[in-house]
Amino acid sequence: MALDAPPDLALPPSPDDLIDKLRELVDPPFHSFDPATLNIRAIALIGRLKSLNRAANNATRIHKDVTAEARHDMDQSHLQLQNLLYEKRHLEREIEKCRQFASVYQEVPLYTLEEYKQLAPEESRTEQILADEHQLMLNRLNFELTERQRLDQRRKELIQEKEALLKQNKAKVATMDSVKAYLDAFMKTASETQKKLDELVISTSDSNTGSS
Repeated sequence: MALDAPPDLALPPSPDDLIDKLRELVDPPFHSFDPATLNIRAIALIGRLKSLNRAANNATRIHKDVTAEARHDMDQSHLQLQNLLYEKRHLEREIEKCRQFASVYQEVPLYTLEEYKQLAPEESRTEQILADEHQLMLNRLNFELTERQRLDQRRKELIQEKEALLKQNKAKVATMDSVKAYLDAFMKTASETQKKLDELVISTSDSNTGSS
């Protein structure tokens, strides 16, 4: 979290003037002054120097904090910039991939545009749609899908009709086989009956001849 900027970043005044005044206390003109007075004056000047030193240390610390925070903000901004540049390059690569991507719809055999204009519902081929290349392609793909689903459904219906006819034909063949087997049995029985009748007729004829 960013630190609040201090209200005053001004450095404390230079201590050179105080140091000069301390040096003056040992110069010849001050030799005649009362030592106690000079001592008091020296202590006062040293006190002011200490105050300036504390102010300088405090100002240095504040400046260091502000500088560190500014450096941190700059590093964060630089990092964000690098992230944005990375994302930008990534998006540019993805856009280029999309541009070069050969979608499967490009290989799907579609109704020609003229066929689409003739067969598609009116609401799918208005002037506004025909003028919009993207929307037109979407509508053509959707129409192609609908037609394929319709044709596939019709194919399934035809297969079902074929299977029903095959089932009926199979049942009829079974019935015909049954009738044929019945007729064969009937013909065999009739033949055997005819044979027995013939034998009976011959036997009867022979009996009548012998009696004569």
